[in-house]
Amino acid sequence: MSTNSSTVGQLLLQGSACISWKQDVEGAVYHLANCLLLLGFMGGSGVYGCFYLFGFLSAGYLCCVLWGWFSACGVDIVLWSFLLALVCLLQLAHLVYRLREDTLPEEFDLLYKALYLPLQVPLQTYKEIVHCCEEQVLTLATEQTYAVEGETPINRLSLLLSGRVRVSQDGQFLHYIFPYQFMDSPEWESLQPSEDGVFQVTLTAETSCSYISWPRKSLHLLLTKEQYISCLFSALLGYDISEKLYTLNDKLFAKFGLRFDIRLPSLYHVLGPTAAGAGPESEKGDEEVCESSVSPPQGTPTSLQQTPPCSPSPAATNLPAPPSRARMSRPNSGILEIDDFPLISPFGFSGKVAAGRMP
Repeated sequence: MSTNSSTVGQLLLQGSACISWKQDVEGAVYHLANCLLLLGFMGGSGVYGCFYLFGFLSAGYLCCVLWGWFSACGVDIVLWSFLLALVCLLQLAHLVYRLREDTLPEEFDLLYKALYLPLQVPLQTYKEIVHCCEEQVLTLATEQTYAVEGETPINRLSLLLSGRVRVSQDGQFLHYIFPYQFMDSPEWESLQPSEDGVFQVTLTAETSCSYISWPRKSLHLLLTKEQYISCLFSALLGYDISEKLYTLNDKLFAKFGLRFDIRLPSLYHVLGPTAAGAGPESEKGDEEVCESSVSPPQGTPTSLQQTPPCSPSPAATNLPAPPSRARMSRPNSGILEIDDFPLISPFGFSGKVAAGRMP
């Protein structure tokens, strides 16, 4: 250890090995190269930090090549500087390739930011979903039909990107579909993977529309393979169907002036087609359903019917008579007329709930 320290001390005491120092400073290219290298080594992290770092280093080493070729006249300076500049340029090319590989088309990028990014879905997972639809954006012209009632098979799942789609049944308007909503989520949920079915509604484009579509078999294969994507689609489809249900509930309120609870299966018996020809017994049942599920708002005419007094027992002869009970009579003003408001069975296909298509 003492021998090494003595050797270093001797070298320092001997002074510089240079016989003579140059009186002239190096040219501007040499100083520019060092400034660029200094700026390059001040670069940060991340993708754009790497672009900054390798960009300035490439320019600095290229200036060193020029300085070694024209001023220093040293082959080793030229070769090493050229090699370092080449490595930095290759790293820049690799970064550009990675960025181009991660870039999505504009429509899919907007879809990711609007629907998947708020759920913190990883970009790589989103790419698998996009790859399943083959990265194709389909279009619908104005008044072009996406599905025809009773004819179009349920063989895909589509998501509207732009425009507006009208949903109708037997020529009766049901609701609209807006951008970033599924076009056929009720039909998708109504069938098992091994089952086949057709649309019960007609979907018509009211404006020029664009949408993406996943083939049924390919999407089922992806959902079976990836549990995370399966849970993601379950949440998105459930939210989409609930939004359609709430829209239809507001439509019922606007038409009838009464707010129905769409979760009640008995609502179908009140408004369904079987109530039109059911006779007095069904009307009595409908009245009882109306009494139990809705309450008349202020200003709604109601008829008071006195309940027949029951025979008092000897022990309760002095008790007051039971109060009369207000009860809604079946209106004749068309509030619950079936012909004015046709609807689809809420039980949908094969006894399953086809929610979202009940007006």
